[in-house]
Amino acid sequence: MELTIGLSSLLMKYTFSTFIAYLIIIQIYRRFHEGNEFVFTYFMFNSLIFFFAYILGSMDINIGFAFGLFAVFAILRYRTDPIPIKEMTYLFIVITLGVINAIGTNEVSLQELGFANFVIIVLTFLLEATGKEETLGRRTIEYDVLENIKPENHGNLKQDLEHRTGLSIKKFEIGRIFLDKVNIKIFYEED
Repeated sequence: MELTIGLSSLLMKYTFSTFIAYLIIIQIYRRFHEGNEFVFTYFMFNSLIFFFAYILGSMDINIGFAFGLFAVFAILRYRTDPIPIKEMTYLFIVITLGVINAIGTNEVSLQELGFANFVIIVLTFLLEATGKEETLGRRTIEYDVLENIKPENHGNLKQDLEHRTGLSIKKFEIGRIFLDKVNIKIFYEED
C-alpha cells in the first residue's frame, strides 16, 4: 500500500501531536499526580480533537463554529462528573495541542509550531514542579455522622475525620447531604 501525500501528512502530524501529548500526560502529569484515572481521557481527547480539527480544517466549514459546538457537548458531558480544576486544565492543554497540531502547519511554519509546543511543555512542567510544595492532597469521602456537619460541630468533624483517615486535614468542604451520609472533600498535607 502506497501512502498518499495527504495520508503521510496526517500520519506525521498525528505522530507529532501524540508525542507532545505523551510528554505532557505521561512525563509531567503522571509524575506529579498519583492517580491515573484521567490518562485515558487525556489521550482520547487529544486524538479525537486532533482528527476533528484535521478533517474539519480541510473542509469548507467554519471551524470556530464546529469546534465551539463540539466543546459545548464535551463540557456538558464532563459537567456530570466534576473533575478538579487542575485536571480540567490538563484537559484543555490536550485539546489545545490537538487543535494546533492538526491545523497549525497550514498557516504557520514548523518552527513556530514546534516553539508553541515547546513552550506549552516547559510551562506545564515548570508550573507543576515549582507549585508542588504548596498543593494539598484531596479526597472525597462518605461520612456517616451527620451531627458533626453542623457549623458548631466542625471541630469534632475535623478531629473525627483525622482519626478515621489518619491524615493531617487542613480544610474540608461539605458536599451533598443524603439521609444517612454526606460527601465531604478533605484537603490534607501529602508526605
